Amino acid sequence: MTKKYPVLFLLLLLFGVQTSFGQHSQVTNMGNVVSVKTDQQKITLKTENAYADITVYTPSVIRVRIDNKPFQPDFSYAVVGKVMPSKVSISQNDNTIDVLTDSLRMVIHKKPFSVAFYTTGGKLINEDETGLTTSWVNQAVTTYKKMQDGEHFVGLGEKTGNLDRKGQGYTNWNSDVYAYNTAMDPLYSTIPFYIGIHHDVNYGIFLDNTYQSDFNFGASNNRFSSFGARGGEMNYYFIYHKRLADIITSYTYLTGRMPLPPMWALGYQQNRYSYYPETEVMRIAHTMRENHIPADGITLDIHYMDRYQLFTWNKSRFPDPAGMNAELRKLGFRTTVIVDPGIKVEKGAPAYESGLKEGIYIKYPDGQPYTGEVWPGWCNFPDFTSVKGREWWHKQVDFFAKSGVSGIWNDMNEFSTWGQKAPDNILFDYDGRQTTHLEAHNVFGMQMVRASYEGAKEKFGERPFILSRSGYAGLQRYSAIWTGDNRAEDDHMLLGVRLLNSLGLSGVSFTAMDIGGFVGSPSIPLYTRWMQIGAFIPYFRNHSASDTKSAEPWTFGKDALDVTRSYINLRYQLLPYLYSTFYESSANGIPVMRSLAINYTFDPKVLTAAFQNQYQFGSAFMVTPFESTRDFGKIYLPEGTWYDLYTGAQEQGKQEKIIPLTINKLPIYVKGGSIIPMQSLIQTTAEQPTDTLAIHVYNGNSANTFVYYEDDGKTFNYQKGDFYKRLIMFDPVKHTLTFDKAEGSYKSHFKYIKLIMHGFEQSASLQAGNDKFQLQDGQFAFLGTAAADSPYPTENCVVKYTTISNNTERIQLNY
Repeated sequence: MTKKYPVLFLLLLLFGVQTSFGQHSQVTNMGNVVSVKTDQQKITLKTENAYADITVYTPSVIRVRIDNKPFQPDFSYAVVGKVMPSKVSISQNDNTIDVLTDSLRMVIHKKPFSVAFYTTGGKLINEDETGLTTSWVNQAVTTYKKMQDGEHFVGLGEKTGNLDRKGQGYTNWNSDVYAYNTAMDPLYSTIPFYIGIHHDVNYGIFLDNTYQSDFNFGASNNRFSSFGARGGEMNYYFIYHKRLADIITSYTYLTGRMPLPPMWALGYQQNRYSYYPETEVMRIAHTMRENHIPADGITLDIHYMDRYQLFTWNKSRFPDPAGMNAELRKLGFRTTVIVDPGIKVEKGAPAYESGLKEGIYIKYPDGQPYTGEVWPGWCNFPDFTSVKGREWWHKQVDFFAKSGVSGIWNDMNEFSTWGQKAPDNILFDYDGRQTTHLEAHNVFGMQMVRASYEGAKEKFGERPFILSRSGYAGLQRYSAIWTGDNRAEDDHMLLGVRLLNSLGLSGVSFTAMDIGGFVGSPSIPLYTRWMQIGAFIPYFRNHSASDTKSAEPWTFGKDALDVTRSYINLRYQLLPYLYSTFYESSANGIPVMRSLAINYTFDPKVLTAAFQNQYQFGSAFMVTPFESTRDFGKIYLPEGTWYDLYTGAQEQGKQEKIIPLTINKLPIYVKGGSIIPMQSLIQTTAEQPTDTLAIHVYNGNSANTFVYYEDDGKTFNYQKGDFYKRLIMFDPVKHTLTFDKAEGSYKSHFKYIKLIMHGFEQSASLQAGNDKFQLQDGQFAFLGTAAADSPYPTENCVVKYTTISNNTERIQLNY
């Protein structure tokens, strides 16, 4: 055509170039504001090309909702928080609308539409990029934000790469990525929430849109950061607080917080693809006990099923599942089983026929159920976005309750099929809104775990444990999440640390990675190091693939067994601290595993690649993981006083330090002022510790508080006040350690408190009113006493200690 009609071609080309920037261009901006309506905490706007609603959700959260057509009825799978009545001042003139709360100020420009956010003192927090703001290219909508000088970005959930996202771009489309590399994107889940940091301010942005979404933090440009979706509304929540931790709290106010898990789920879990038959499962359980390795869970992968069909047991491998699970419980083990969403198309199969009869499968436009191939063969898939589909799943969960199962592991729920190309035209109910796969895909996994949680909560008669590979913002209300099919490599181990830290920054606290790596066999040092780290992550699960070396702790030799067992022992002694930290997370959303960016946000060193793998485990511990091959490592101690966990040696913060690395010891530091409750060693959470609770107190220059928490660890009675909660306060200025009056109706497990004081060399006694308690000199070994033939010496901290009665009244001790 170009050879025959060169002039016409040039005219068409010229016309195309002109229209690409003209009134009918493919890029549509919002244009000027043409009408404004205000109503208490809400502003309704119409622009030349769009509609906008601005809602003050709380004094610190403002919702911005934009579409290029009139709004559909409001709906969200993620947001459960309600608009909070707030003091809001709204004023306007010909050019701007000013919105002022107690926490921030928003300015809406009219010509053209754009928004900017400021502190109440007038400092810029975030603003639209002039000339770009929000626009559409076909059905895709994107909002462009001006990139501030020195701006950094963290969060966005399960994303590879560095802790600081600056210079990178990411896509959210839940994907099955077996043996993914350390730069792979996207992975399994979608959490479109990030936190921006610059000039001593921080803010959060949550894009609530389940279509494929894209985030750009300066990738391929030096002008803007942006976020957008391939369809639907521009619907985001802007969050501002002075502290990053409070941003997470507000985000989880919107999207919900995790319920307290069962106590057994915080113990060590042994898994493999796959343990079968029953005799092998029992062998693993008995060998754990014979080797005195504390453990609470065994997980069964797909080989427990009959030909991989859901809601079945392979009767030749597991002739009496309920009996087996009862025997495991006697040994102190709970059983978790895997489930996939695909229901095998097989006439006469109860689950398949029931789903067909009740019409719960996702469908093509012509009404035929969508069929995709996975482990059992060709399958139909329940529509978890429909009430009917979720209620059907609830009923199926009764199968596991009758089998004595305690946990449900939801896999393949991205959702995954062989070929990984589920068609766009699959129809979903989307809770009465009817939509296609394009909008429903990213929320499928979250709604599956919702159905699993609701069904298990109803059928199990106690707190269930739910684990998922996929999800969307708000998944924390129903499930823990793990990072999928990782590899047995050092860089994957450290990537896993960053993935869990990023999930924590994004509101998901109960997280895991496959310890030891799923794909491939780890070396002895790598396995040992990974198990040490595993003791300091929220969900501690060892998992490996069927074609790899067995990965139980005793399979790597005696030295590795001794080291890994000592760290599992330590985790079980720390369960009072860990359970209390989980309680804190359930109350305020602050994760158990905490990137240093949470508490040291404006310290530039914590965002650098050199120190990005360091993290806090609760408020007390700082874990500094390194590759198993390293002999030395550089760490960074943030502001404050820090103690070496094993020796008690003190270090001052704001310094870098090169430390020797040995495979028997994971470098861990304790922050001055910390309060750490510990118990005696147990082999399973079904076993009771002794009646003395040890409270380790570390001297420091800053006051600190710790909320100690107990309940039965099994039921939901804590929601009715059946708990034991106590605030413990350390004040270095007043020289006091105070136990506030206990709250709740639950009776503590512990009759006595043993106070173990670190860094109190000058103190000889504690005074409580007229009572005086002499402090004894002693030593404490966090990893216990080394075996006589161990190549590693025992390390001790020098401490002072005394024991007091654990009554429920207020106790103030002066030192």
